[in-house]
Amino acid sequence: MTLQTPLLAQAAAQARGLAIDAVHQCNSGHLGLPLGCAEIGAVLYGHALVHNPDEPRWLNRDRFVLSAGHGSMFLYSWLHLSGYALTLEDLKNFRVLHSKTPGHPEFHETPGVEATTGPLGQGIGNSVGLAMAGQMAAARFNAPGHEIFDYHVICLAGDGCMQEGVAMEAVEFAGHQGLDNLILIYDSNDVTLDAMASKTQSENTAARFKAIEWDVQTLTDGSDMPAILKAINKAKKAKSGKPQLIIARTLIGKGIPEVQGTPKAHGEGGAKFSDTARAGLGLPADQHFYVSEPVREYFAGHKKRLKRSYAKWKKAFAAWREAHPDKAALLDSASHTPSAAHLLEKMPLFPADAKLATRAAGRDVLQPIAAELPLLITGSADLNGSTLNVIATDKDFDKTNRAGRNIRYGIREHGMAAINNGVAYDGLFRPSCATFLVFADYSRPSMRIAALAKLPVVYIYTHDSVGVGEDGPTHEPVETVSALRLIPNFEVIRPADPEETAGAFAAALERTDGPTLLALSRQAVPMLNDCPPHERRAGVLKGGYILIQETAPLTHILLATGSEVQWAVAAAKTLGAGTRVVSMPSFLRFDRQPAAYRETILPASCLKRVAIEAGVTGLWYKYVGLQGRVVGIDRFGLSAPGNIVMKELGITAEAVVAAAHSL
Repeated sequence: MTLQTPLLAQAAAQARGLAIDAVHQCNSGHLGLPLGCAEIGAVLYGHALVHNPDEPRWLNRDRFVLSAGHGSMFLYSWLHLSGYALTLEDLKNFRVLHSKTPGHPEFHETPGVEATTGPLGQGIGNSVGLAMAGQMAAARFNAPGHEIFDYHVICLAGDGCMQEGVAMEAVEFAGHQGLDNLILIYDSNDVTLDAMASKTQSENTAARFKAIEWDVQTLTDGSDMPAILKAINKAKKAKSGKPQLIIARTLIGKGIPEVQGTPKAHGEGGAKFSDTARAGLGLPADQHFYVSEPVREYFAGHKKRLKRSYAKWKKAFAAWREAHPDKAALLDSASHTPSAAHLLEKMPLFPADAKLATRAAGRDVLQPIAAELPLLITGSADLNGSTLNVIATDKDFDKTNRAGRNIRYGIREHGMAAINNGVAYDGLFRPSCATFLVFADYSRPSMRIAALAKLPVVYIYTHDSVGVGEDGPTHEPVETVSALRLIPNFEVIRPADPEETAGAFAAALERTDGPTLLALSRQAVPMLNDCPPHERRAGVLKGGYILIQETAPLTHILLATGSEVQWAVAAAKTLGAGTRVVSMPSFLRFDRQPAAYRETILPASCLKRVAIEAGVTGLWYKYVGLQGRVVGIDRFGLSAPGNIVMKELGITAEAVVAAAHSL
């Protein structure tokens, strides 16, 4: 079909009007990108994107990600015009409480939004993950004569996104991996929020991307619709085996002469000129949120064309299912999450005399889980030999093996986490990744978004305490576990022995409403044989459970997680028969249990409570109360063998006993 330039020019002007009206009405928002990139939106949603507004999660749709999420009215306007379930009234409710048009795009909230973007650069990382998922899907499910996955991922990003470190980590990975189904459109307008971009950047972006194995096109006029379409078509058809960058030179805030091309155009600064701007765009003065009938008719007709293409794909998909029932069954399994009980059945018990680091136990339980979940993938930030999360029966994902399940992210923790979010947004594969726990701060912004967007990502983060030892305080995460526990909807599980580790992996992979971090030890820990293995595994699923039940009237409760549970057990044996030990591997999971269960574990009648954990103490007081004691580390660690550091910092059974006697 020939590009309908005159009609799409009208659509671009009216999309600008929708953005101006929405931002003016709520006196809040960002006009710069919606106005500057209107022609890009017109070409994408009016011609180039393969999608179906009536089936927003169609498996073979092109994925469009707005990395510069502050320009959300760009996305909302084009989704509305395209015929998604986003009404004109929804646009009028931009940034209104509980509306479908929040200030930044949010996954699950608005049909057609592929990713929660807002923190700049995240959407670029997400797009790399979406593209990687597309390559993995094509490798597993396509067959000769039955190509059901051939979509592209198109990301629109601005100068701010491109300056962020997470974006550069992700695009380096994409270039190295040759993700040629990825198209990044760079809205290059020379402006950031505070000032002209020249105040903070002076790089040759085209040269940089070429150096990291991307193909690059430059559009000197980012509002030239035939040129935009030509560039997108060329990027989609490229056979170079490289991801594609389109640098589009645009005018930020185009359509509001008073501010366009300046930092004032970035936000709502131009909204006060809405009347003159609307007149200049040819929009009726007395009709706000205006869309003309010819534009409505064009997009209605385009939607019919898109649905015909979708119907054609559905027919091909049905033929594929009939010809390849094994592949179809594998694809269907993506929508089925096995229960923790089922996963635990696949894991053998550990020997009673085992003495393993929980990271090593994690390696062992990962293997049967990986066999049970063929769409589970994992990777690490250059630490496979330490985090031990490799799927032993599989190979690396790379240019020659798109079906590989082990991913080498390089030393790119933030990029790794953002890419994993992209895989999770896509929904076919179950992503997990690994690094040292202290480096969670490098990946934390993406982890926070995973919790917000309810993405079931699993983080296998090892070397979880001062037990790291000789590497010293830079590598000893004394505050990290508590800091991560503070993120809403983010679960941290810190298992105490190999059997709890089995329960932790099962719990993490059963979860579908948010991310889970497994905090695993570097050093070996003993088996906690005072409690049967199946009770330890089941106890993790509750978040907290009784590891040692007192045999006399209850006098003390000792609480602990991870490698420190052994010291609580030793202290209980010194304190005597009235002492209970509670293992608390997951605060979030325990807090979600019914009040009656929590009361059976921590009865209000017993006020003599002591907690021990090799980290900061503050969060524990919600369980021990202000009258209780916490044996912890409210300082940075030391460099020495781990057992010596633990003793020097008071993480011992003797310290627990002394704390109990002080109550």
